[in-house]
Amino acid sequence: MDGGDTLTSMTPLSPVDEVTVTSQRPLDAALTLSPHQRGPGDPAHRRSADGAIWRVSRQLSGPVTYRITQSDRHTVRVQAWGPGATEFLTGAEALLGLDDEAEDFAPEHPKLAEAHRRFPHLRIGRTGRVMEALVPAILEQRVHGIDAFAAWRRLLTKFGERPPGPAPDGMRVPLTADQWRRMPSWEFHRANVDPARSKTIVQCARVADRLEQASSFPRAEATKRLRAVPGIGIWTAAEVAQRAFGDSDALSVGDYHLAAVVGWSLLGEPIDDAQMVQYLAPLQPHRYRAVRLLQVSGQAVKPKFGPRTAVADHRWH
Repeated sequence: MDGGDTLTSMTPLSPVDEVTVTSQRPLDAALTLSPHQRGPGDPAHRRSADGAIWRVSRQLSGPVTYRITQSDRHTVRVQAWGPGATEFLTGAEALLGLDDEAEDFAPEHPKLAEAHRRFPHLRIGRTGRVMEALVPAILEQRVHGIDAFAAWRRLLTKFGERPPGPAPDGMRVPLTADQWRRMPSWEFHRANVDPARSKTIVQCARVADRLEQASSFPRAEATKRLRAVPGIGIWTAAEVAQRAFGDSDALSVGDYHLAAVVGWSLLGEPIDDAQMVQYLAPLQPHRYRAVRLLQVSGQAVKPKFGPRTAVADHRWH
């Protein structure tokens, strides 16, 4: 935990457990948690009218519903319900990125330097939950986001259990590894998930215990374990590392848009993956942080040329 960051008031308030997280460095819970939302209708993520962030997770000890509210730039209130509440709250500071180290990040490019100045509260948090990041990432392989989000929403809504506590209507607990492993092939098909992606999900579910262990590994070793599963490439491993491990350097190489966005945003011209890796190398270990800063600061640009590719429909093939 960073100097000046504190976790206080861990007092059980039946039936809700609660902590208050405070930090001398600025916090922005919504900004930190936004990468974990899988589309506007994500059954595991909601933003209520009062500004509270509701999320549902599955800890080793069981499901948990948690509600996050922020009163100022330095104080975040975290409430949790369910069998997994106590376990979840022990990781609340990591989720909010309190142990995210950015003191050595000093980008030279004017756009990145300005974004870093404007968003000192950008943090890279970590959930420690591998399968909850891995399955949605697999669903997003080689397809439009709108298609992947629809598949996640359909499968989680149909097969996920109702969450504990006063969760908003329609929220669901992420599936267990056993549920993913036993998912009938036709249910993936109905959700417009092609056989290659469904097979990868099932293979990951079979070794879920080993994959979950990776959350405690050094970054390179964790990524190596993920990529040992057929169907998990550098892009998918990076997407998981960003969310489950809080890896500030996990660059999503292979993303359909990212290299072009980085090129147009920072160089004024398109580049490919190899050129992106070379160009961003001096920013290690903060390459993902740099990408996030471009995104949140509104400086990520990519000119539009021609029509978008069609959304693939695998359900009728």
